[in-house]
Amino acid sequence: MKNFETMVDATNDLNKRGYTANLSLEGDTIDDKDQDIHMNEDDFEIDEFYRFEGQSDPADMSIVYAISSEKYNLKGVLINAFGTYANNSESAIHAKLHHHQVSNQLHGEDRPKE
Repeated sequence: MKNFETMVDATNDLNKRGYTANLSLEGDTIDDKDQDIHMNEDDFEIDEFYRFEGQSDPADMSIVYAISSEKYNLKGVLINAFGTYANNSESAIHAKLHHHQVSNQLHGEDRPKE
């Protein structure tokens, strides 16, 4: 994975590499509103992610996710709060974003075999 100074740098690089959909987290789905697509936790993969701390407050963090979906044939960017200001919902989407794949990658563990 690359290192970026800012979220804008990360987003611009991902856009250049085909992650062009502007994704949003809407409760239990990740949505591409332009295409009226609503993905549940089984419909997408987290290809990359980059964490950024706030300039004035280290507890103010965000993560830029590179998301892909074979089912919907799309690649896009999702920006989500992390840390103090994060939505601590218990949805499966949040579990996948913040715990399962991200935790495994942060700690260098392989994804469990299914």
